[in-house]
Amino acid sequence: MSSILIIDDDTDLCDLMQRCVINEGFTPLVAYNKQEAFTILNDSYSTIHLVILDIMLPDGSGLELLSYIRNNWNFPVIMVTAKDSLEDKVIGLRLGADDYLTKPFNLKELEARITALTRRYRLSSVS
Repeated sequence: MSSILIIDDDTDLCDLMQRCVINEGFTPLVAYNKQEAFTILNDSYSTIHLVILDIMLPDGSGLELLSYIRNNWNFPVIMVTAKDSLEDKVIGLRLGADDYLTKPFNLKELEARITALTRRYRLSSVS
């Protein structure tokens, strides 16, 4: 089973992103806060092919979670956040995000980014 972990506290947006994940042929896993994300990451890391991560979570910063992910795994991470300043984007990318998408965004664009990053991840995992 290949899955994509969505970490965001906006339940409506998570529902929409789950549809994108399914459309791209993956099983969605959803965490609405950092603690749930830690649990899913540690329990299901072997099936995760990509993480979609919001910066502003109710129990802490998604950037801290990004650092944790980078210290433990190499799957791609797309930051999906309302924080749209150049400084926020640079910080996210320098901490290890592979892509950065600001809210609101078009779901077709998210699907295209998922396709591109998972394709690269699969190719680099085979090499």
